[in-house]
Amino acid sequence: MRPGTAAATAALSAIGAGAAAVAVGRYAGDIALKPSPEHPLPGDSRLTVHSVGDERIALTRSLVSLRPGTYGLTGAGCHAVIGSVVRGPHPVDAVVRRLERVTHGTLRPGSRMRLTPQVHIGNPRDALGLDCADIDIPGELGPLPAWFVPGVRDTWVITAHGLGTTREHPMVVMPFLHRHRLPVLDLAYRNDLGAPRTTDGINHLGDTEWRDLDAAIRYAVRYGARAVVLHGWSVGATMALRAAARSALRDRISGLILDSPVLDRHATVRALAAARGVPRALLPLVVRAAEGTTGMPVHRPADAADPAALTVPTLLFHGPDDLIAPWAASRSFAARRAGLITLHAVPHAPHAAMWNVDPPRYEEALRRFLTPLM
Repeated sequence: MRPGTAAATAALSAIGAGAAAVAVGRYAGDIALKPSPEHPLPGDSRLTVHSVGDERIALTRSLVSLRPGTYGLTGAGCHAVIGSVVRGPHPVDAVVRRLERVTHGTLRPGSRMRLTPQVHIGNPRDALGLDCADIDIPGELGPLPAWFVPGVRDTWVITAHGLGTTREHPMVVMPFLHRHRLPVLDLAYRNDLGAPRTTDGINHLGDTEWRDLDAAIRYAVRYGARAVVLHGWSVGATMALRAAARSALRDRISGLILDSPVLDRHATVRALAAARGVPRALLPLVVRAAEGTTGMPVHRPADAADPAALTVPTLLFHGPDDLIAPWAASRSFAARRAGLITLHAVPHAPHAAMWNVDPPRYEEALRRFLTPLM
């Protein structure tokens, strides 16, 4: 082969390899940003049901099955609610927990299940016995389905779920909010089931989704809310921060409740991609591809939210065991506005499961925070 031909061939090969790498990175970035309840999140692991008895269930022994608190247990065609670990002599390969109820399907030995912070399924009326209305909120992409649970106060709580969950997740706090007579507007936003789809179909980690939360604020004010408190989990918390800084109605926002906020997008994209099986060597490509696809400056984590933009009291729940949204980012965020942000550390909690670990402690923190805002 002539030297010039060899050089050209080598150059084309390099270009081809580079193009292939970019294509793989773009594909991996897309799947990383399409989390859903059916896809694994970092820290998820399948647990085998060993046995099911009277108010007891035995699961594969692991760090996941030993987590303290109350969780949903979900698998193919089945959903249940499990409580705390039952102490006592048990098989060395199993963990026994309280089985609070089976909400759908049948639990059988051998079933493969996973824990989820989403405890309830259905709607607030069927799952909790709370009066609720199905409404459509006018959004920029089309109608956004939401549940409205009425209350007599003129401060409304607007909830936004996070990665890997649905608007069923915020139902964990609805009984508490209802006892305190606060109206609740629970939002489904773009790319959720029943909500408008975007052209790319991917999650922008709150960067565009916040505009749907803004639409919910407009709806609440139109129908009688004097003020609103935004309660978001995961990217829902990031949406709340965006709305508090950018909404034309931000003067109506009287407080923020942030649970496991996604503040370091670089780390979150890498974690989501790794959980979907993307090889470690490709993770830098995934981050660049995610930035190119979404327009987010993923490599600049501080751009996700600026604590200097906060003007309202903020309650932040997070913990060091979160594998999706780094705890260090929340600590730094809270430290920069210590007079405005109250940080509640929750150990042993996976992402967006701060309520699940200790519901009474979580709700007491909510009570203290919300009382002056009601």
